[in-house]
Amino acid sequence: MREGSRRRDMTVFPQRAAPNAKAAHILVVDDDQRIRTLLSRYLMNEGYFVSAAADTREASVRMRDIAFDLIVLDVMMPGESGTAFATRLRKSAEPLRSAPILMLTALTETADRVEGLEAGVDDYLAKPFDPRELSLRIASILRRTRPTEPAGPKRFGDFVFDPSRGELLHDGAPVRLTTRERDLLRALAESDGAIVSRQSLAHRDPARSASERSVDVEIARLRRKIETDPNAPRYLQTVRGHGYRLLVDPLRQPLK
Repeated sequence: MREGSRRRDMTVFPQRAAPNAKAAHILVVDDDQRIRTLLSRYLMNEGYFVSAAADTREASVRMRDIAFDLIVLDVMMPGESGTAFATRLRKSAEPLRSAPILMLTALTETADRVEGLEAGVDDYLAKPFDPRELSLRIASILRRTRPTEPAGPKRFGDFVFDPSRGELLHDGAPVRLTTRERDLLRALAESDGAIVSRQSLAHRDPARSASERSVDVEIARLRRKIETDPNAPRYLQTVRGHGYRLLVDPLRQPLK
């Protein structure tokens, strides 16, 4: 691959991220331009900011200026391997030392996976892989490694939902929610009005993954509890081809 083409493809600019960006900035490091481009586009469509580099040298340049939330790192690359790069990062000063790493490789032998984990990577995914599995693993790593602040109460119409407590009130009176409904409402409320894909909602709890069809059923049940007319929802809206979103109003006064 020519140096010029690698330079032009090095970065997918963050401002092109999807409107529902999850505010996580991911660095994709892979010497295969096709894979690098496909991964970048897919992750941007998932709502992430994405930058890309063709080798570890370019990755090092990018990391001088940006503290990435996650590095998706190929193993087999010309020059320094992904494993050697991960080892070097773990010996560096912060924030490079603790940068989360998801390693991608065509190597499937147990010894190769162990070598990557010993180098300090957070997870390991063998090529070829299902993009949905990549999304789930990235989301899992980010949940473990990114500090989060509990979301405050959300108001929509006569309802107030407190994500940290999982409590829904209607004019001050508690509304009974099932565990699945509570988790679903929390995922939507914490998105602050952004679209949440059916896939993300189906896999919001890795221990209890559901089908996307079951999400539609849960949405219908939840609408019956919070919408005046469930057939013409005002707050829990469907965005065709993308997913669902919860439109919330600003809280004008503290909750008592």
